[in-house]
Amino acid sequence: MRCKLLTAAVVALVMLTTGCSTLEKVVYRPDINQGNFLTPTEVAKLQEGMSKQQVIYLLGTPLVQDPFGSDTWFYIFRQQPGHEDVSQQTVTLTFDSGGTLTSINNDTSQVINRDSDAESAPEPKAEPETEKSSFFDWF
Repeated sequence: MRCKLLTAAVVALVMLTTGCSTLEKVVYRPDINQGNFLTPTEVAKLQEGMSKQQVIYLLGTPLVQDPFGSDTWFYIFRQQPGHEDVSQQTVTLTFDSGGTLTSINNDTSQVINRDSDAESAPEPKAEPETEKSSFFDWF
């Protein structure tokens, strides 16, 4: 009887403490990689004026294409290491109507905090304050 009571107490204690944050680092969380992994050397090989076929040969097919046209391609790579913050790299390629690469935007500054799920991207620059006029200033 005493053994069963002790076993039940230990099981209850273990079940109650599994949700504690002190054991968070003990629990294994696998690294999760999603999207197109692009090395900096691959991105550096991109040049304006390349055709869509050349870009596909170099980087592979894009993860997302512009739903309103096929002139913008998005290569997105999201990495979530086990107990670290999530990082995301987005390479945006824009083509003209002839299928020639016209713009390359490589954004690697997106880090998503695991606790708040808010992106800690750089703050946008504040626009200089201008004198605001109201409707009544016209009269």
